[in-house]
Amino acid sequence: MKKIILIATLIGAFIFNATAQEEKAWKEQLIQFSGMILDGSDENLYPVPFTNILLKEKGRGTYSDLKGFFSIVVEKGDTIIFTAIGYKDVEFQIPDSLNSSHYSIVQLMTQDTFNLPETVVFPWPSRDHFKLEFLAMDVSNEMQERALENLVQETLRRQRNEVPTDANEQADYYLREQASNYYYIGQTPPMNIFNPIAWKKFFDAWKNGDFKKKD
Repeated sequence: MKKIILIATLIGAFIFNATAQEEKAWKEQLIQFSGMILDGSDENLYPVPFTNILLKEKGRGTYSDLKGFFSIVVEKGDTIIFTAIGYKDVEFQIPDSLNSSHYSIVQLMTQDTFNLPETVVFPWPSRDHFKLEFLAMDVSNEMQERALENLVQETLRRQRNEVPTDANEQADYYLREQASNYYYIGQTPPMNIFNPIAWKKFFDAWKNGDFKKKD
């Protein structure tokens, strides 16, 4: 019986020692990775806020704050992907030979601008028709009525509500919401009941009949 207890004790001690060594080795692999993300398109460096910092093939990450600062726990050899709207993606690999548990960098990002082809919008069916109308300086009543209908406030309001927003508008709205949440973090946001601008918008909407029941 004593022999069995001794063997069990030795096995338990061996497992505990192996587990402790594995945990120690794993902790030695962890790195507190932090730094600043700056716009390096020209000599005037400034922060790039809300940059996505993603650990490649691991499905987790973080993002930079308003000042471009970030901090995340990674492992040696991890590949980090930096992405931001309007900038080229950047990849960075954590060195395998680090002896410290902290590693900091200043990551520069370059603007990535797409120039779309020029678009000219005419309220006429074609460019030739526009030339004829412009030279004749005589707009038909039908086309004039159509233009007036398209400029009616109700038509413009309906188009603003029905036309979906594009990716840039969605991204701007998301960033504004995030910035507002961070600005008022830890405190109560101001109430619009004390905001004179909000009251003016309310009275203007009331005069315009925005609160009337639509048939």
